[in-house]
Formats: sequence, C-alpha cells, structure tokens
Amino acid sequence: MVQRIGATPGDVRPWASETKAVFKLGGMLALTQLTAVALTTTDIAFAGRLGPTYLAAEVIASSAIFPIFLFAQGVLAALTAMIAQDLGAHRKRGVRRSLRQGFWVAMTVSVPFMAAMWHGETLLLWLGQDAALAALGGPYMQAVIWSFFPHFGYIILRSFIAGHSRPRAAVVIMIAGFFVNAAGNYLLMFGAFGLPRLELVGLGLSTSFAHWFMFAALLGFCLVDRQFRRYGILVRWWRADWPRFREIFRIGLPVGFGYLAESGMFAVAGFLIGIIDAGALSGHAVALQVSAILFMIPFGMAQASTVRVGLAVGGGHFPRARVSGWCGLALTVGTALASAAVLLFFGGEISALFLDAATSDGAAAIATAASFLAVAAAFQLVDGLQAVAAGALRGYKDTAIPMVIQVIGYWGIGAGAMAALGFFTPLAGIGVWTGMALGLAAVAVALIWRFDRLSRRPPGAFAALGEAV
Repeated sequence: MVQRIGATPGDVRPWASETKAVFKLGGMLALTQLTAVALTTTDIAFAGRLGPTYLAAEVIASSAIFPIFLFAQGVLAALTAMIAQDLGAHRKRGVRRSLRQGFWVAMTVSVPFMAAMWHGETLLLWLGQDAALAALGGPYMQAVIWSFFPHFGYIILRSFIAGHSRPRAAVVIMIAGFFVNAAGNYLLMFGAFGLPRLELVGLGLSTSFAHWFMFAALLGFCLVDRQFRRYGILVRWWRADWPRFREIFRIGLPVGFGYLAESGMFAVAGFLIGIIDAGALSGHAVALQVSAILFMIPFGMAQASTVRVGLAVGGGHFPRARVSGWCGLALTVGTALASAAVLLFFGGEISALFLDAATSDGAAAIATAASFLAVAAAFQLVDGLQAVAAGALRGYKDTAIPMVIQVIGYWGIGAGAMAALGFFTPLAGIGVWTGMALGLAAVAVALIWRFDRLSRRPPGAFAALGEAV
C-alpha cells in the first residue's frame, strides 16, 4: 500500500522514519539489480565452458547489445517518477495511463533495435570484429533479441509495484528467473536430456525465455493481487494516449542519454588504458566489473529516491520531498564508505577471485587490478552520490538539465582528465582511473547543488515541473 506521509504540504516525516523507508525500498531494488548482474555473469560462465572463442564471441555480441538495454532503461526510468507522482496525488487513472503507454514505449523501442540486431553478424563485421567471432556472435544476437520487450516490460511493472513500496515480488521473480536462465543454459547449450546442442544460440534462447518468464510472472502477480488488479492495467491497452506517450519520451530520453554518456566514459577509459599499457587491460576489466557490482547498491538507492521524492511531490508535500532526497544521499555516503573500505583492504583478494595468481601474468594483473580498486574506493562515494542525486531529481521529473551536467562532467571533465593524467603524467593507468573519479565528482557536486536549489523552491514554483525546470 502507498505510504502517506504527512497530512499537509508542510508536514515532514521525521528523518529517521524517511531514512528507514528509503533504505528498505532501496535495499530491495538493489537486490534485484545484483540478481540481474548474477544472471549475466552466469551467462558469461556458461559461454566460457564452451571455450575461449565462444566466450569472446558472447562478450563482443553483448557489448553491442548493452548500450541498447542501457538507453531503453533510461527512457523507461521516466515511468518511476510519473507513477510515483500520480500515486502521491491519488490519480489512479494517471498510473494506469503511464503503465499502458509504458508498454507502447517498450514496443516502440524494441522493434527497431530488434530489426538492427537481427543483422548482428554484419554489424559486428562493420565494427571491425574478427570474422570467426562475428559468425558465432550473430546467431546469438538473433536469439537474444527476443528478450528485449519482456525485459523492458518487467522494468515497467517493477516501477509500478515499487511506487507502491512493494518491490518484494519483483525480487522473488528475478531470483527465480536466475535459476530458470541457468537451467535453460545447461539444457540448450549442451544438449542435455536429448535436446539439440545449440551452444551460443541456446544461450541466447535461454536468456530470452528467462526474461519472458519474469515478465509473465510479474504481470500475472499484478493481475491477481488485490491491490494491483484494481488498476485494470491491460484494459483497452491498445488505445493510444499520445500526450502520455510523448511525456514518457520527454522525461526519459535525457535519462537514456545520460546513461550512455556515463557508460561511454568508462568505455573510453578502457580504450585509453589499452593505448597506454595493453598489459593493464585485464586488471582494468576486473576492477571495472567489481566497481559495477558494488554500484548496484547506490543504483537501488537512486531508484528508491525517485519513488520517495515523486510520491512527496505528487502529494504536494514539498518539504518531505527534500527530506527524502537528502536521506537517500546520506544513506549512499554510508554504503559507499563501507564499499570503499572493502576495496581498500581486500582489493588484492577480490582481484584474485577473477585472475590466476599462479602465473606471472596473473600476478601482475592482480596487482594492477588492486591498484585500480584503490582509486575505485574513492569514486564509490562520488559515483553513488551522482546516481542518487540524479534519482532524486527524477522524482521532480527534472531530467534535461541533469543530462547536460552529465555530458559536460563525463566528457568535458572526465574524459579530458583521463587523457591528461594518463598520457602526460607518470600515473598512466592510475591517472585514467583518477580522471574518471574527477568526472564523477564534478557531476556529483553539480547534481547535488541542483537538487538543493530545486528542493528549496516555494510550492508555487513546482506547477510547471516536468515541462521546463
């Protein structure tokens, strides 16, 4: 049930209560993100069982698909804020409109990307990949594209139930989907129990089946649950609602481009390290993967901040919206410091989980990864803060200015600092990672300043939020 906090616009819940609410919701959402990471990691492990060539083909194919998933998730992030604001204002019809048009947007995004990825082998060759790897990766991409729509549909429904502060079903279903995917990999990749051996195609089909399972399960839950079935989310779903359709894109497109800007900065970091010291690339890859796993915690807090701020803004409780955002930021400081301590004190041990210390190359890569993780410990804080600040701003439907801040911070400051410190100082790879940290820090400071200014505005100033902030 949606929590109503405060009876009047000036009524602010105690900080402790709101911190508890953000932490509880954010923790559950972070768990879904960590499970999603586990699912993709399982795919990598299964591909590795086929051999290094198959693993390389899976990695390059997934690298081509990942930006699509990231961009679409950013667009659909608009729904979290829209649903939360409608719930806060008790606009049941508005929630239903957002859900239905969310499915329209998911289909609009899925179809052209599926058409492009159907020609995956040609795309990989155009990107300069080895012909043998492209020949393996292309059929895998043709199998995995059928996961696009159900994956996006699951995200839409997760936003819906998270807005009601009831994300548990999404977590349980995601965990079940992890096991469905692992079982499907075993059955279809290796031809167990008399099934055909499909190798990477089987991996892609298993991924698609797992996502359809998760979408169908969460949709079924929403259709039978006493609280959610009253929305009638599939009633006349085919009817267009162009104003709401356009609003999703207007709010979500800047988020999608912001996601791409950040991931692009990390991609450039790998490119620069490859130029400076190709031998450090394996250590860089390990450090980046560990950082990405830990980032799922503040990412969950960011989603929770969007929900809590959106509920407050929708209900006209603007002082509470400010409290919600600051609680999310405070929690991020605590979790980031804990993550930083782990990386600082156990960086070598963590790196050894990914690399073989018995070889000279492996030992060198572990040392490199540990040194990168020491820098990553510092940017755990700023990366988490920028994510949560952006999430809190999304609760106000404020996404255009944050996107500009992200593009300037990641590409103007971050990429520039990476190149300068990597090429023109003795820091080399460490300099590249320091440059990333500087870019993230600049974005974090600017977004927090933006949230502080926005949340101080008088109630009357929020009338046009979502149109021009």
